[in-house]
Amino acid sequence: MFQMTDEEKAALERLLLHARGDSGQSRRVADFLLAWWNAADCGGFDIATTWALGANIAADVVIVFAFAVRAGNFPDALGYGSQFEAVVRDWRPGLMTQ
Repeated sequence: MFQMTDEEKAALERLLLHARGDSGQSRRVADFLLAWWNAADCGGFDIATTWALGANIAADVVIVFAFAVRAGNFPDALGYGSQFEAVVRDWRPGLMTQ
């Protein structure tokens, strides 16, 4: 398992919190996270949607994207399965019955 830096872990945890909200930014963050978790079922991520994110949130997306590339693994394999399942329940509830 890849070790996350404190900065990476903090960025991911902030994004997970944002994704649990109900704003347009929350939806965009959820789309980003779910594309990492399972793009085939949850949909891809249009990088242009980051243009509508606040600067701090966009910076967290960049940090987490770089970590995902470095880790070469899915978030559930890194110990974040339950947190990502919560995002699926919020934003892709139809997938919970599959």
